[in-house]
Amino acid sequence: VQLQASGGGLVQAGGSLRLSCAASVNTLSSDDMSWYRQAPGKQRELVARIDSGGWKKYADSVKGRFTVSRNNAESAMYLQMNSLKPEDTAIYYCKLVRYSRVYWGQGTQVTVSS
Repeated sequence: VQLQASGGGLVQAGGSLRLSCAASVNTLSSDDMSWYRQAPGKQRELVARIDSGGWKKYADSVKGRFTVSRNNAESAMYLQMNSLKPEDTAIYYCKLVRYSRVYWGQGTQVTVSS
């Protein structure tokens, strides 16, 4: 499974971006999918997760601003990011877990200017 993250860019504080994660194979309803991010000098952290049952989990720092969704028919996952803040600046990675095997995308840079 290969994952391709896209949609990052430079945006002013308060702006919005929509990230996409495309899988090279059909995503299964049983796949667990999530978004992580890593800022310079910091550890990679979970941003949002959507599991096989559609249950969603968000980091406290993005609750109410970010929305994760998936479309298995399109083999894709999305992250709608609104009210962006400079502290959201990071490389964003998508992750897929299938039958306990973990796959990562290559990341897309998000930069929020103040």
